[in-house]
Amino acid sequence: MPVTIIGGIMTRGRANILLLAAGAIWGLGFVAQSSAMTGVEPFMFIGIRFLLAALTVAPLAFREARRATKKLELKDYCGFLFIGTLLFTGAALQQVGLQTTSVTNSGFLTGLYVVMVPFLGVVLFWQWPHLIVWPCALTALTGIYLLSGGKVEGLSVGDWLTIACAVFWALQIIFINRLAIKSGRPIMLSLVQFLVCAALGLIISGGIEHSSIASIISVAPLIIFAGIFSSGIAFTLQAIGQRFTTSAQAAIMLSSESLFAAIFGALLLGESISTRGAIGCALIFTAMIAVELIPALRNRTDETTVAVSP
Repeated sequence: MPVTIIGGIMTRGRANILLLAAGAIWGLGFVAQSSAMTGVEPFMFIGIRFLLAALTVAPLAFREARRATKKLELKDYCGFLFIGTLLFTGAALQQVGLQTTSVTNSGFLTGLYVVMVPFLGVVLFWQWPHLIVWPCALTALTGIYLLSGGKVEGLSVGDWLTIACAVFWALQIIFINRLAIKSGRPIMLSLVQFLVCAALGLIISGGIEHSSIASIISVAPLIIFAGIFSSGIAFTLQAIGQRFTTSAQAAIMLSSESLFAAIFGALLLGESISTRGAIGCALIFTAMIAVELIPALRNRTDETTVAVSP
């Protein structure tokens, strides 16, 4: 059902486009995220990245607050803080994991959230998704696997940390749908979760890391891109888009990150996509189209049946 928002009507189709855009930005920024590790330690990277993200969305969050017809309650802010903690934990596990795993393994193992979202939704809340979500989630996961090279080397400590990261990504997606949608303030959610990540990252970094100013400056462009685009813009698009779609469908749309990473790698870095990788791209694309079109066609058929019933 279409929902009126500032500046127009938001439908599920448009929401999924926002989620695809978030996946595209994450795909473009993954190389920046891993490359920045050459000059800055994980928690300092997280702290600066999300501080920049908070500064990026703060003006929009205050504008949203001025136009809001309903004030946020304490329970809303508690929900935002909880989601921010989930985001930080996932980001920390992924960033630390990148130190001892390959980019290929990290990309595939992070994509496990595609199947974890519907599974955890059932386990935690007995929330069963549309039946098409299960084959689409497995199809997208298979596509991610093929796109990553069709193999995962012996699991290292970094691999296990990345698997744990996927669990927290899945929980973050689920709880955005359960806690944040009711507030109607997706940009304020983004601001709060970014501030949580920035504060925790900088506090932990100050206690256990020793990043120098010179090393941070050496990778500043990468941190700026990750902060403004991969975090500030992409996670806000996720928060807005998830208001109008289910968590399971959102996970499949967001899994396009690996698809866009391959596309941008080919276009910008001259990397080639193997036949196996091309099949993986096709599978991810098929899953995204199917999870959007099949429920819509089913609903349209049901409406037509009701309309012609005597």
